[in-house]
Amino acid sequence: MDKELYLSVYRHSLAHILAKAVIELYGSEVQYAIGPQIKDGGYYDFVLPGGRAFAEGELQTIEDKMREIIKRRETWTRREVGRQEALEMFAGQKFKTELIEELPEDEIITVYDTGDDYVDLCRGPHVDNSQELMNAAFKVYAASMAYWRGDEKKDRLQRVYFYAFPSRDELKQHLRMIEEARERDHKKIGAQLDLFMFDETAPGMPYWLPRGWILYQTLLKYSRELQAAHGYTEISAPLINNKKLWLISGHWAHYLNNMFIVPGVAGYLQADVNIENVARELGGDDGEALSVKLEKGTVVYNREDMETMAAKPMNCPNAMTTYKRTRHSYKELPIRYSEYDVLHRKEKSGQMNGLFRVQEFRQDDDHTFVMESQIKDEIADIIAIADEIYGTFGVTYRAELSTRPDDFMGDIEVWNRAEAGLREILDEKYGPDGYEVNEGDGAFYGPKIDLQIKDALGREWQCGTIQLDFQLPHNFGLTYITPEGTEAMPVVIHRAIYGSLERFIGIIIENFKGEFPFWLNPYQVAVVPIRVEHNEYARKVEEVLTAAGIRVETDYADKNMKTKIKEFKQRKDPYILVLGDREAAENTVSVNIRGAGKQIQGVPLDRFVEICRKLNESRCLDLDVTME
Repeated sequence: MDKELYLSVYRHSLAHILAKAVIELYGSEVQYAIGPQIKDGGYYDFVLPGGRAFAEGELQTIEDKMREIIKRRETWTRREVGRQEALEMFAGQKFKTELIEELPEDEIITVYDTGDDYVDLCRGPHVDNSQELMNAAFKVYAASMAYWRGDEKKDRLQRVYFYAFPSRDELKQHLRMIEEARERDHKKIGAQLDLFMFDETAPGMPYWLPRGWILYQTLLKYSRELQAAHGYTEISAPLINNKKLWLISGHWAHYLNNMFIVPGVAGYLQADVNIENVARELGGDDGEALSVKLEKGTVVYNREDMETMAAKPMNCPNAMTTYKRTRHSYKELPIRYSEYDVLHRKEKSGQMNGLFRVQEFRQDDDHTFVMESQIKDEIADIIAIADEIYGTFGVTYRAELSTRPDDFMGDIEVWNRAEAGLREILDEKYGPDGYEVNEGDGAFYGPKIDLQIKDALGREWQCGTIQLDFQLPHNFGLTYITPEGTEAMPVVIHRAIYGSLERFIGIIIENFKGEFPFWLNPYQVAVVPIRVEHNEYARKVEEVLTAAGIRVETDYADKNMKTKIKEFKQRKDPYILVLGDREAAENTVSVNIRGAGKQIQGVPLDRFVEICRKLNESRCLDLDVTME
């Protein structure tokens, strides 16, 4: 048995032991739902008698009961039963009954008996006897609320999680990593550094506080400068659009559940506008219906359609509309439209998680219009931009190719051609075995390359994406004039490197533990005059640094120097300058360096300014700790 299959059997078996432990502890009235294995262990879902939740102190009791059950060395018996027998076996168990009733009448159902008093509905496989779990390295660590089948309209369940690994050393290593991850939690650090906040009046929509907004704008500035160097131009478009746009793009059919809808808003149709005139303007025959030809038929827009608006969940249709405003020649291509507009995507309340999963965000978005012959070079340039950006943050990444999903739009031959082209690009860049393929995980309009970055804890995050699109240009009727004077359809490359800036900031907060590189830190230098009589020199130092493009904050208050230094250290400013009589007389600064545990005295002010300039220009990861 290979390791992956072994871990699956091992963890899934422990999930059944968990369910048995809960039933023994809380009685036969416990409703038990499902218990799959996950990447670091497993979980099981329950409804306890009275609908109560697990208390934190009960988790250890559950773990102890699991160990007791394992020591019984009970045999696990697999049986095949018919649908009716299964329903009788799980009579009174709401969730098991629902699962069984959804199966075909003639389905052969498998159940597992463990000991004399526990049976579960499961395909398996599992261990043959609990003694195989005697040396199991596991830890029950959390309980939380979940919805049956992830549907917030269905029953509320209590989900109990456990970690499980082949050895105690691997479990200990994982627990150390989890503890380190808690210390790096971006929600905790974000509050400590006063970067962002959330309010119940805008769920999943961050408020960016002054320090956080400086960081945000610094990331945007870097992206804009780099893209400008690669020939990108920036646009901005409306944040809400009429339903008509989303019908043409296909998002209304494929993405409606994730869109914020604004019904009854007329948009460009004001109350005093004659709808017949608007219809004629847009090419309709009357005031009640407009239509647009698509590949698979005609979409009809009635008055209600025209008055329904939606907040945009992505920028794609706006970029198509911008391109379509005028005729284009092949000589203009590639045309690269970058865009940083605010986007809104509706998420379930249980899925939102700090900055990692939000309902309002920005992307370093781009839509590039190319001829098919330009695709390879353009994607190579995009990957070069990704290499530079991720290198600046000191993170590595790997590529994944996602192919045609079941709900794809367009012609299958076009998809095959697009996928073959992306495979060729990836083969040349990373080698045939240097990337992974996710079958069926592409966007509905085209295959894509996803870039997974790895942080300081070895965790992977999907950030960058490069998507090839033959469908939206067709839906919007986009063309360019070829060298022969005929019309042809451009291909669109959708591209982001940061991805969601909110999510990327959450990732780098945790990656750097809030100690950002000098160029990125909200305030780069803190100034501490020892006494109020040193405030005049402190103002001079602040003015010189500010004039050099260095972000400075100064505490001029009449309070203890050590208190000031402590407060700035809590804010994780890279350099803290301490200024007294000597520094004022010699035009120098004494520098406390973040994390160095020492102070360097007598650094000439102009030398310190030059060091800061170089750190900003190079976007270096490390601070200068020598000041030489």
